[in-house]
Amino acid sequence: MNYRIKKQEELEMIVVLKHGVTEQQMRNLIAWFKDQGVDVHVSRGIYQTVLGLVGDTSDIDVDLLRMLDIVDAVKRITDPFKKANRKFHPEDSVIEVGESKVKIGGGNFAVIAGPCSVESEEQIIEVAQKVKAAGATLLRGGAFKPRTSPYDFQGMRAEGIELLLEAKKETGLPIVTEIMNANHIPLFEEVDLIQVGARNMQNFELLKELGKLQKPILLKRGLANTMKEWLMSAEYIMAGGNENVILCERGIRTFETYTRNTLDLSAVPMLHELTHLPVIVDPSHATGMARLVEPMACAAVGCQADGLMIEVHNNPAKALCDGPQSLTPEQFAKVMGKVRKIKEVVDECE
Repeated sequence: MNYRIKKQEELEMIVVLKHGVTEQQMRNLIAWFKDQGVDVHVSRGIYQTVLGLVGDTSDIDVDLLRMLDIVDAVKRITDPFKKANRKFHPEDSVIEVGESKVKIGGGNFAVIAGPCSVESEEQIIEVAQKVKAAGATLLRGGAFKPRTSPYDFQGMRAEGIELLLEAKKETGLPIVTEIMNANHIPLFEEVDLIQVGARNMQNFELLKELGKLQKPILLKRGLANTMKEWLMSAEYIMAGGNENVILCERGIRTFETYTRNTLDLSAVPMLHELTHLPVIVDPSHATGMARLVEPMACAAVGCQADGLMIEVHNNPAKALCDGPQSLTPEQFAKVMGKVRKIKEVVDECE
């Protein structure tokens, strides 16, 4: 039996529709594509609509498509990531988080702040109140903590999530916390933004389960992963039906030893070219030093990141996790003052 081995470039394409196409014309074309056995992803922009075809498009006559009155252009897509690809979705995605619908992406700038780990009700509520007063729009706090050493503090787990919810009641800030295991998903029902940490970026079974949710996912870059691998991890979530993904650059491991990791700020503009997903930056984990958080946060704003994630603790010297990279609330307020000024300049230059 002979099998035709199809090249990657034969498998996906985008069809750009002309301005003014009616809903009925588009539905008819989509129905025809589905009859050919391909899935269709519709992206509606201000000036054009793009149909992303995912599947085996090798038998679709490209020349015939180009001759249709409603079709403006047809292009093959060779990138392995599809739903995350800006070619499939030219407009920036705007992700809304929590009941207050905090927007991230598309010109909306968000700041996530809070301690590396939740340690007590008093601690998390105090930090939440102070970061909100300084301008943070979301509260972070680790309940489940992936630690390199099995002897280090592993987090308060389910109790930590309950304390985050208490802080949310006190301040109204949507909460962000990290998931370690797909079995824990029921515990995250009231979490507004689920974080996938660097060590789980390629935990594909976890990503598949998160793809079944309709809840925003914050996907951190792996310790030594390329941007393509990172985007393919986002694709796992989106392929499952959950397109509410935010990317977080948190530094990668290089041969440099003076900082905890190497913050790859070039990833921000590069990803804005490659994907429509929002990209935020975590200067705390990237540098591992509180004194470097301010300059790298300012630099992240300058390269047009969609937000920041900063660790803040009311007493870093006694923190159970990552104290050396945590800012005090007062230091955080100072950073936020500079961030706002730089953001104003960046917006004026656009």
